[in-house]
Amino acid sequence: MKYSIKTFILPIMDIGLLTICYFFSLSIIGEKKIFQPNNLFSLILYIAITVFFLNFSKTYKSIWKYNGVQEVMKVLIYLTFSILIYTLYFFLFLDTYYPITLLVTIWLASVATLITFRLFYITKSNSLYSVNTGKNPTLILGAGVAGTIIARQIIQTKELDFQPIGFIDDDPNKHSMEIYNIPVLGPRSRINHIVDEFNITDIIISMPSVESSVINELIQFCKETKVKVWILPPVREWIQGESSLAKLKEINVKELIGRESIHYTNQITDYLSNKIVLITGAGGSIGSELVKQVARVKPKSLILIGRGENSIFNVETMIKKEFPQIEVSFFIADIQDKYLMQRIFKMHKPEVVFHAAAHKHVPLMENNVEAAICNNVFGTRNVVELSSKYGVERFVFISTDKAVHPVNIMGMTKRLGELITLNGADKSSTKFSIVRFGNVIESRGSVIPILKKQIESGGPVTVTHPEMVRYFMTIPEAVHLVLEAGSLSKGGEIFVLKMGKPIKIVELAENLIQLYGYTPYKDIEVKFTGIRPGEKLYEVLFYDSENIRTTNHPNIVIAEPLYKIENLNLKDLEDVSKLEREEIKELLLQTINKNI
Repeated sequence: MKYSIKTFILPIMDIGLLTICYFFSLSIIGEKKIFQPNNLFSLILYIAITVFFLNFSKTYKSIWKYNGVQEVMKVLIYLTFSILIYTLYFFLFLDTYYPITLLVTIWLASVATLITFRLFYITKSNSLYSVNTGKNPTLILGAGVAGTIIARQIIQTKELDFQPIGFIDDDPNKHSMEIYNIPVLGPRSRINHIVDEFNITDIIISMPSVESSVINELIQFCKETKVKVWILPPVREWIQGESSLAKLKEINVKELIGRESIHYTNQITDYLSNKIVLITGAGGSIGSELVKQVARVKPKSLILIGRGENSIFNVETMIKKEFPQIEVSFFIADIQDKYLMQRIFKMHKPEVVFHAAAHKHVPLMENNVEAAICNNVFGTRNVVELSSKYGVERFVFISTDKAVHPVNIMGMTKRLGELITLNGADKSSTKFSIVRFGNVIESRGSVIPILKKQIESGGPVTVTHPEMVRYFMTIPEAVHLVLEAGSLSKGGEIFVLKMGKPIKIVELAENLIQLYGYTPYKDIEVKFTGIRPGEKLYEVLFYDSENIRTTNHPNIVIAEPLYKIENLNLKDLEDVSKLEREEIKELLLQTINKNI
């Protein structure tokens, strides 16, 4: 075992202090011959007993500046033990008579001296705070445990650009107090005033255990300033022995949408562990997250299908690094190619299928109707039929809120994908189910990455309409709920994920601009461009003809159709190349309306 120099120096320091205390105590009681052999032997014995107990307490291996009160209590307790043991020698074996006050004096002097020495060391280590004009004046929100840890680590890490100016905390008992010489400047209502007074450039939100609704309130105070905002993630993500500063991140749009944390069940493992799982669209935003989360529950093997070789290569690189023990097969394949898909099903015989492959870009699909129909309708039909033919146990189709009362090609084709899945459930032993949800933030081509790029390039930020609203959910949250829904399936369900409150896109854009440190409409222009082809002002998650049932999961409900799919006929859609776009739309709607 390696010992640092400090491991040897600290016991020597204690020995010196204990020697001084011992001779001081002898002088207090009036002893004339302090250095007689009897006293020297008693001193050596006392030091040996005391250092033994202090070493047993691991005081020489602990980092005093991080232990504070615990270190002081440790010294007090073990010095008391040592004096009690020394008392036995004092009364039973010491020939020279000394009053009992000598023991009390030795104990008091030792406690006072050793504790003072440690407190001086701790205070010196933690009093490193000094104004450094070369660093960014920083305000820390939260003067609790997390805020204290952050402040201490900033002070002790010279390379960081943060300079703690003060804490903000709503607890009135902390106001006007100091932590490491850093004052608690007041409640959150003073954030704006303090930012101006101290020229704050950075704010760190150090409240990892609070709900996102509280974080959202804090963001509302922060966004009135032009500072950069940083945040600690939920406490479960940084308490496992890692530096909290390493987990500090610049605030992102997940905090903007106010999603509360989701509590997951253990049912996922029951139907995915040791199973052969096939995922279509495995290189996409949803598909690649499905790959990660399914891999965590240790399937027997993964069959990953995607059209884009680069995206599949990225997934292959990720899974070989993070899950090298899992058997994985990668296929560059198009779900429209029934013969190739059949070879894959026949070769690997999947037991669970997640169908995430789809063309999802709304305006783009308005001008590429044939591609949308071939992929979202007939590609889905291929995967459904093959799943039934080869005895797949469970099939989950990833749908969208745009499939409800669709007005665009993407939504119409996804609705037909829902109907194809429901039709398959009526004719097969496979448990076919659908999971329907709204937008996922930061997926490729979604609104938030576009807004971020526009802000970073100096604007303008474009929003189609001031009243445009959307539901939002994080990708990991959506995918985990997809897996949860799959565990609930008995066949034929449309599972709908609870998306919370819809959010105005213009407000999302304004908040994002402010969190970048700019003022909307002044520093960054916001332009309204008009609703694009196929867009609606708002989306809904249910048809009127669906009965809503709860499940045993608080974030998943079932939209139960009050109708049965009768003779789903897609023959008219098999050759639409001769039709105009509006005629194709009409044909799609007719096909959908026949089955509502």
